[in-house]
Amino acid sequence: MKLSKVSVAEALTPVRVTAEAIAPWVALVESAYRGDASRAGWTTEADLLSGQRLNAAMAAEVLAQDDTVVFAVPAHVPGVDEASTSAPEAVTAFAASVQLVRTNEREAYLGMFAVSPDQQGSGLGSRLMVWAENWVRSQWGVRNIRMTVIRQRSELIEFYRRRGYEPTGETEPFPYDDERFGTPLRDDLEFVVLSKRFSESLTTP
Repeated sequence: MKLSKVSVAEALTPVRVTAEAIAPWVALVESAYRGDASRAGWTTEADLLSGQRLNAAMAAEVLAQDDTVVFAVPAHVPGVDEASTSAPEAVTAFAASVQLVRTNEREAYLGMFAVSPDQQGSGLGSRLMVWAENWVRSQWGVRNIRMTVIRQRSELIEFYRRRGYEPTGETEPFPYDDERFGTPLRDDLEFVVLSKRFSESLTTP
């Protein structure tokens, strides 16, 4: 499905993903992370892992977790009345999404960040990241945010570093024994931990 670009001039209005919107969320994450579709963007895991990144059952588990929310930006689908997509259950496609987890009173985790390959390079990902950071600060009062990135995805790590995330020096093992996260194509995968501490003021997306 070809999506129209989300204009940098329009207000960013993510919606909270609910169980009724699992299908378009899974489709977005799969297109951004795995398979040939992901190669249309500037970053992909397709050379590191094959198989799925997310399925409907896994998505339902994520949405049911305590202190976890998922937000997504509805895509502009040619021929679809945008006024009809104001409710998550009416969305047929998402352009970008982010998972947020409150790990404690002062810290949040940002995960499963996804931007549709044909939206990458438009600035949408950077804007959604700022929006998500502002949300966890204003709604949860956290002062720090963490994420994990596969060490071999150097271009993605640099993207996050340009946005204020720095390696903590910590690493986490890749779940080789969990087939739900796909099939590794190499035996040296691991996660690096990145962290960002917020200033006092919120940022404009």
